[in-house]
Amino acid sequence: MTSMLTPVLALIVLTLLVCLWMYATRIPAMQKARIVPQDACDPGSLSVLPASVRQVADNYNHLMDQPTIFYALVFYIVFSGHTDQLHIALAWTYVGLRVVHTLIQCTVNIVAARFSVFMLSTLVLIVMAGRELLQLL
Repeated sequence: MTSMLTPVLALIVLTLLVCLWMYATRIPAMQKARIVPQDACDPGSLSVLPASVRQVADNYNHLMDQPTIFYALVFYIVFSGHTDQLHIALAWTYVGLRVVHTLIQCTVNIVAARFSVFMLSTLVLIVMAGRELLQLL
């Protein structure tokens, strides 16, 4: 896996899998709670769903947040012609950490563990961006 873009595809696949997981748990939970789909237009109406269902939805939302920086950064690195083995390793590390974050949040949801993994993934992004800043100097 020598392409810098393959980790991007992997993170996209993770996001799509979490999306499927979210609806596979949310729709039955909404039916059980007798929530009419139109009522879901107010996010507060879903607070009655079990935590296990909301955790998956929360994780899906998190996969729309910080990973957007990852996507932009990877494309910047590729288009700048700065792809190297270290950047590829860092990209895979970021994706691996996001997988771990997802598994923690969607299962046991231990906030301290989840936060630690989040901070490690942020550190990976900082290293990647820092390497690019150094290229400009």
